[in-house]
Amino acid sequence: MKHQRGYTLLEVIVAFALLAMALALLLGTLSGGVRQVRAADAATRATLHAQSLLAALEMEAPLAPGHREGQFEQGRYRWQLDLRAWTDPRPPASPQPVAPADAQLLELELVVRWGAGANEQLHWRSLRLVPAALAGAPP
Repeated sequence: MKHQRGYTLLEVIVAFALLAMALALLLGTLSGGVRQVRAADAATRATLHAQSLLAALEMEAPLAPGHREGQFEQGRYRWQLDLRAWTDPRPPASPQPVAPADAQLLELELVVRWGAGANEQLHWRSLRLVPAALAGAPP
């Protein structure tokens, strides 16, 4: 009678355990990738909304200091815009005369949020040149 050689029950169990660990690692990697793609999509959408808002700013009304806020996509993205007169933080080398009709710089600060986490918000800071009468800043 010939002796048959096969796998023992212990070898089969070890093989299944190794396969299960490999699949768990693979699924963990894939779910992390999906999470990163979702976060990148949300940040891209926030950026597109911010660009459209900044491009349309002066179309509604002339820029003036103040606070504005709103939302996009039924409240999924919330934005806050602060406009204030900009002052140069460096002391001037020599005082420069400024005519009342000269244009002034407004500092724009835009924050777009789409969640509660610190990584779920984007900030933009920019300067816009506006007529002095609209800037509300003394010359």
